[in-house]
Amino acid sequence: MNQVTRPQVIIRHCDAYDPKRIETIIREGLEELDLRPYGRTLVKPNVVASGKHFPHAYTRPEFMEGVVNALNSRAENLEELAIGERCGITVPTRFSFKNADYYPMAKRVGAKLYHFEEETQVEIPLYHEERLRDSFFTPEPIAKADFFVNCPKFKAHPWTTVTFSLKSYIGIQDDRHRLIDHDHKLDEKVADLQYIIQPQFIAIDAITAGEGRMLTPIPFEMNLIIMGTNQVAFDSVCCHIIGLDPLSVPHIRMSHERGFGPVGLDAIDISGDVTLEEAQERSKDFRVGLIRVEEYFEGTNIKAYAGPPPSDSIDYCWGGCPGAMEEAIEIMRLYDTKTDEKMPKTHIVFGNYEGEIDAKPGEKVVFIGDCTKYKGDINGNQVEIKSLYVDRSKKSPHSAQSDDIFVKMIAMEKNWMGMKKQDVLRIAGCPVSVAEQVLLLIKLGKLKNPYFDPGDAITFTNCYFKTRTQNMISRLRGKAYQEAGPTHRGDARPELNLPPDGADTSLEA
Repeated sequence: MNQVTRPQVIIRHCDAYDPKRIETIIREGLEELDLRPYGRTLVKPNVVASGKHFPHAYTRPEFMEGVVNALNSRAENLEELAIGERCGITVPTRFSFKNADYYPMAKRVGAKLYHFEEETQVEIPLYHEERLRDSFFTPEPIAKADFFVNCPKFKAHPWTTVTFSLKSYIGIQDDRHRLIDHDHKLDEKVADLQYIIQPQFIAIDAITAGEGRMLTPIPFEMNLIIMGTNQVAFDSVCCHIIGLDPLSVPHIRMSHERGFGPVGLDAIDISGDVTLEEAQERSKDFRVGLIRVEEYFEGTNIKAYAGPPPSDSIDYCWGGCPGAMEEAIEIMRLYDTKTDEKMPKTHIVFGNYEGEIDAKPGEKVVFIGDCTKYKGDINGNQVEIKSLYVDRSKKSPHSAQSDDIFVKMIAMEKNWMGMKKQDVLRIAGCPVSVAEQVLLLIKLGKLKNPYFDPGDAITFTNCYFKTRTQNMISRLRGKAYQEAGPTHRGDARPELNLPPDGADTSLEA
């Protein structure tokens, strides 16, 4: 995005989740950046997962309390102050909000809570040449926001190396639209999402950061709050803090190349009571994501094999099924501490794999994903797995579908009845989600089902049915938007990519 002034990033020290201290820091940041929230002010945290099993995966409620109170103190002509998010797919956002203590926090600060999968989904047209498709869908509160605030969690990510401000945008879509292009094109999808809306303010929870993983990160005491207004510049500084070249992170590089902001430190003003060098010293040895699945499962009873996805330029599907399996096994280790010893010797295959599969009699070989392809000998038998991959140009967001977790459970139960006596299995999907791979691991290892965890089952079911009811209401309301046509968000796009007068906004796919 073309900048009138140089982007600024503020690095502040904060060593405790004290809402009052956080409020002071955020208010001082807003003052330094000369920002005043107005109209419909919407704050998006990262609440991909929460609660006792995922204590470091989300933007903490104390952090949000401080942010919202600071925004309120600086606001002028405020019409609405709200918090909105879509957590990890198949899990109701209501459940994640409840486990994160967001409901009492929102009541204390007087903020409305939006569960994005329950809201009407509004079509936003795209015009830039590199786009994956001609439009995206996003929740109505995003489309209507006047002052947008992004409050991500400082974390590593197994699919995109890191998840800071730009990557947090995966949470501004509901399940059915989120899964489209959530494969080897994930970084491009994240870059495309930037055209929907840009934040006026960013504040990241880096007090306790999360290293190594995304859903189950290892806590890393960074004791920082970082603020800014430009997402590319902001993420670039966050990368430099952990010693990472921002241009090595594809979604940051792509967003930079499309004009959304600079990555060079010489083009960014850095201020605050912590220097960049001091922040770097605090963050030494921070472990990012991006570990190939073969390496990830070394030393366990799972042996993984990965061939390339359907692409001329990429040899590994960083945004799809392999990373989902890594997150799935970590979730199972949390809910069933005997996961690794219960899992039988299993071979899991992704992509177009052409090597040998060293499976012994009785060991299951599981081919995961639509693009999985294989032809060769397994235990003396000739096996051919044909690709089921459907090119993205044939996938329309207008007809996108997604199944909730109970539908997925029933489907897995039905499929397993037909597969459990077989040594070679096929799990279709693009991508095969974390939830589906969790259900697969449960069957393979006879593991405890996290969705039936005694401490969560009643709350989960209650949130599930509330979400189902609200979804039916919003789907009915959404028909009016489909008849009205795509919503234009010209402020989100770089000036060079503004649509010409009379541009066709129809979706071809």
